[in-house]
Amino acid sequence: MKTFDLIVIGSGAGLNVAAGAAEQGLKVAIVEEGPLGGTCLNRGCIPSKIVIHSAEVAETIHRASEFGISAKVNKVNFKFVTDRASHAVDEDSHSIERNVRSEKNPMLFKGRGKFVDRYVVEVNGERIKGKKIVIAAGARPVIPPIPGLDKVSYLTSTEALRQTILPKSMIIIGGGYIAVELGFFYASLGTKITILQRNEVLIPREDREVATTITNLWKKKYNVITNADVLKVEKQGKGVAVTLKFGNSTKKISAEKLLVATGVKPNSDTLQLEKTGVKVNKNGFISVNKFLETNVKNIYALGDIAGVYLFRHSANLEAEYALQNLLGKKTAVDYYPMPHVVFTSPQIAGVGLTEQEAREQKKSYVVGKYHYKDTGKGFAIGEKDGFVKLIVDKKSREILGCHIIGPDASVLLHEVCVAMKAGRSKALELLRTTVHVHPALNEVVQRAALNVPV
Repeated sequence: MKTFDLIVIGSGAGLNVAAGAAEQGLKVAIVEEGPLGGTCLNRGCIPSKIVIHSAEVAETIHRASEFGISAKVNKVNFKFVTDRASHAVDEDSHSIERNVRSEKNPMLFKGRGKFVDRYVVEVNGERIKGKKIVIAAGARPVIPPIPGLDKVSYLTSTEALRQTILPKSMIIIGGGYIAVELGFFYASLGTKITILQRNEVLIPREDREVATTITNLWKKKYNVITNADVLKVEKQGKGVAVTLKFGNSTKKISAEKLLVATGVKPNSDTLQLEKTGVKVNKNGFISVNKFLETNVKNIYALGDIAGVYLFRHSANLEAEYALQNLLGKKTAVDYYPMPHVVFTSPQIAGVGLTEQEAREQKKSYVVGKYHYKDTGKGFAIGEKDGFVKLIVDKKSREILGCHIIGPDASVLLHEVCVAMKAGRSKALELLRTTVHVHPALNEVVQRAALNVPV
C-alpha cells in the first residue's frame, strides 16, 4: 500500500492544496472521480456564465427599441451557444489532467475514493494511506422526493448546460439562484418558462427587498408561481406534466422539458465517512472548525462539502488556509467580507447581513438606499428598478451588509467589499468621500452611502 504525506479528495479547490503541498516537498495524492477542475469549471460557474452571456446579448437586442434602434433576434444557434461553453471547459479540464499526469507529484488516482479506514482510501480497488487528508469532494444537485419524478426524464443544472436543442417550453422546479440563472438563460433565448417556487419569493435568502423586487419583475415577464407545492410529475406525450397546488387551487401544467433546481447536497455520503469517525451535520455537510479541521486529527475539509459557504471563491480562500494549516502554520480562516452574486437579470449581488438577518440579530441599524435611475448613467441605460442598499450599524457606522439589484451589480459590489476590508469603521466614510467619476454607474453606490442617516 502506497503511503503519502497528503491525500486530497477532489480536484476543484482541492487541487490548489495538492499543488501547493507538492511544491513544499510533500508527497501528495489526488483522488478524483470525474473530470478535473471540480464543479465550478465543469458544470457550474464557468460554463453557466459563458452561456448566460449569450442571454445577456439577446436581452440587449430585445431592448434595442427603448434606445431608438430597430433590431430583433432572428435566429438562435443554440448548439453553438452550449458547445462554446462545453468545448472551453472540457479543454481546460483535459489540460489540467494532462499537466497533473505529466508530474510524478502530485500523483493522480482517477476514480471514486472511499474510506476503508481512518486514513486509508480505496480507489478502483487500490488502497492508499495518507498521513494527512483534505476532503474537498464537493456537492451535487439534490433531487426532491416528488411522486413520479423517478419515472420521467428531467434535467439538473449539469444536463441543462449541455443541451444542444432549445426547448420550446420548460418547467423549472425551484426558485433559488440556479433556477433564476438558468431560467434567464433559456427564456432570453426563446424558451417559454414556468417557475414553480414553494416560497413566497424567488431567491428567498437574499435581502427581502431584493427578493421581492426580482419576484415582481419576473412575474411580469414569465410564468412564475410562488407558494407552489408540487404534488406529482408524470409523462405527457413527449414532454412532462406537473400537478401543483397553490393557495386553494390545484393545477396541471405541461412542458417539453423539466428542470429540477432545488439546491445541492454534499457528497459526504459517497465516501464511507463512517470508517473515519468524521462527523457531519444534520444536512450531511462535514463539520469543521475555524481552521478547517474535522473532529478527527489530520483530516480537513473545505469547499461545498463543508458547507460554510457554497462559492468557488470561498473554496479557493479555504484552500489557501488549509494548505498553511496542514503545513503547521495554523491560522483561522478570515472570510470577511464574503460576497456573492446571482448572474440573472437583473443581476443581484450581496455581502454581509440582509435586513431580515439584522433584525433577527437585534442589530441597531440604519439603511441607506439609492436607485440607479436617479443617477446620470442609470438614466442613460434606462434602468428603472435597480438600487443599492446599505445596512449600517447605528453606533459604530460599520457596514453590516450591502445588497444590489441591477446592471453590473457583480462589479459594483466590489467597491463596497474593498471598503469593508480596508476597515470596519472606515468603510462608510471611504464610500462617501472617495471621488467618483461622473456619470459612472458607481455613483449609485456613493449616493447610497451618503443616504445613510448616521
